[in-house]
Amino acid sequence: MKNIDKDSLNDALARNTLDDIPTPKSNAKEIVGLVKSSGRVTGYQLSDGSTVSKQEGVDLAKEGEIKGVGIAHRKDTEYLKSLPDGRENNNLNNLPSISG
Repeated sequence: MKNIDKDSLNDALARNTLDDIPTPKSNAKEIVGLVKSSGRVTGYQLSDGSTVSKQEGVDLAKEGEIKGVGIAHRKDTEYLKSLPDGRENNNLNNLPSISG
């Protein structure tokens, strides 16, 4: 019987929940914070200090301008999810929040 690495299996399952995993450009930014309003994510703070709306973040990720994320959807709304990399500190839900 083949020995399956549990972390690799979890990473593969997490990636399968994504609709798209864009290829980031070499100068792509990272998401360093979440913009929240009434507890809901409304945007993202990027590593260059700028903030973008949730939809702008999705559009930028699709263009390869944001790294470390994939695109998922809930009903008819697209949003960003962290790509599994074995580190917890860079998962979107572990990032600091700012008021929007």
